[in-house]
Amino acid sequence: MRTSALTAPAAVLIALALAGCGTATPAANPQPSWVGAGASSAPSAAPSATAVPSPSAAAAVFAPGNPKGKAVVPAEARAVNTAKPTRVIGNGTPASCTSKAVVAAVAAGGIITFDCGPDPLTITMTATAKVRNANGPKIVLDGGGRITLSGGGKRRILYMNTCDQAQGWTTSHCQDQDHPQLTVQNLTFADGNSTGETAEGGGGGAIFVRGGRLKVVNSRFIRNRCDSTGPDLGGAAIRVLSQSKGLPVYIVHSTFGGGPGLGGRCSNGGALSSIGVSWVVLNSLLTHNSAIGHGANPARAGLPGGGSGGAIYTDGNLFTVRLAGTIIQDNHAEEGGGAVFFVSNDRTGTMTIEGSTLRRNPSDGFETRGYPGIFFLGARNPTVTSSTLK
Repeated sequence: MRTSALTAPAAVLIALALAGCGTATPAANPQPSWVGAGASSAPSAAPSATAVPSPSAAAAVFAPGNPKGKAVVPAEARAVNTAKPTRVIGNGTPASCTSKAVVAAVAAGGIITFDCGPDPLTITMTATAKVRNANGPKIVLDGGGRITLSGGGKRRILYMNTCDQAQGWTTSHCQDQDHPQLTVQNLTFADGNSTGETAEGGGGGAIFVRGGRLKVVNSRFIRNRCDSTGPDLGGAAIRVLSQSKGLPVYIVHSTFGGGPGLGGRCSNGGALSSIGVSWVVLNSLLTHNSAIGHGANPARAGLPGGGSGGAIYTDGNLFTVRLAGTIIQDNHAEEGGGAVFFVSNDRTGTMTIEGSTLRRNPSDGFETRGYPGIFFLGARNPTVTSSTLK
């Protein structure tokens, strides 16, 4: 049930309200079937090889998201048909599926699939795969439920930025263009790490996107990282800055964390983070993610800032967040919003929660009264229907 909670000092909430935040009932303890006995059951990074069979390959079951989620998935949010790929990574053997091949395929664009043999495979990236803005307009990366792309704990895995001249400018208005349109589906992103990446403010341990469109379908994100402090950077799994015409990022049937030791850790947004971006999160599972910064946003005197949005951190002016058929539980924030941190600086943003469960998401600093695990500043209180908040 929804309960009242307000543990922040009044001065902190007043400062947040005036200053904004920078520039911009399913069964208990649900676990996706691939988690098994914990972290040891998930695909792990392979520091000494480019591609190796994932642990317990024969027993692995790829079933991300919330299987009991009943949210209707609109056509534009569904997986892309990859029956006729533009290019295929690999020739049927694990050895043919390398980091170099992934980087080249992503740069070339189009519909990309993998042919790495019948068993689950982890490909440890030796370089970040980067989208070339002129190659598309659609880029689809489909792992078929068998491929894990790992950052090896050392690097970001996937990058798209329409305003990065190194990736090519395709319009005179890079901050608002409808391409490239990037879809990742049926993939695992593990052990990505963007710590120390300063371009565009950092964040996005597994995936960083600015501009165009992003969609994530039937995928999972485990043990991703970004910088541990900073007032506004975030997104251990995904960081997004601007989307074409303000259209939302779709997250569908996907898992972020999923069990103890599998969650993401970042200053803010242990799973997702954005500035000025709308999100629609459908039939997904976000657990065991942490916002580990200290000092909130704007940072309190003498502190580096951060610590908000254990699972989701959103900031900006006009944007929306919709959670439907989704479970968010066992996440943690050092400051505000153990589940979700939502601040619309001009108070135009809105949030809806439908058919979802948010529980056991402690906020060590502050929450909005009556919305456990949520800190919210927007046009009106979040709209909650057929959902559990506790």
